[in-house]
Amino acid sequence: QVQLVESGGGLVQPGGSLRLSCTVSRIIFSRYAMAWYRQAPGKQRELVASIISGGSTNYADSVKGRFTISRDNAKNTVYLQMNSLKPEDTAVYYCKVPSLGSWGQGTQVTVSS
Repeated sequence: QVQLVESGGGLVQPGGSLRLSCTVSRIIFSRYAMAWYRQAPGKQRELVASIISGGSTNYADSVKGRFTISRDNAKNTVYLQMNSLKPEDTAVYYCKVPSLGSWGQGTQVTVSS
């Protein structure tokens, strides 16, 4: 069974940065597209960014120009670099293997002064 472990969340001031990591095991990581989602309190889970095995990326309009998704196939890890964070970015962030429907446990990101 696929395992996904996220890390890197925390409390940051508006305008700050965080880098989330998601390490995946029990699959041939390089063959799979990966995605980051987030869920804020009282809201539906939404797609933040995705990256295919070849490296092409896609972003939600709300994070374009501020967030960058990347992957290191040698480390079985996908990253989400988040810059210029805003209070509305506050959410639990999850990584996912879309084609397998597998989710990580989530990591909390709180943007507040």
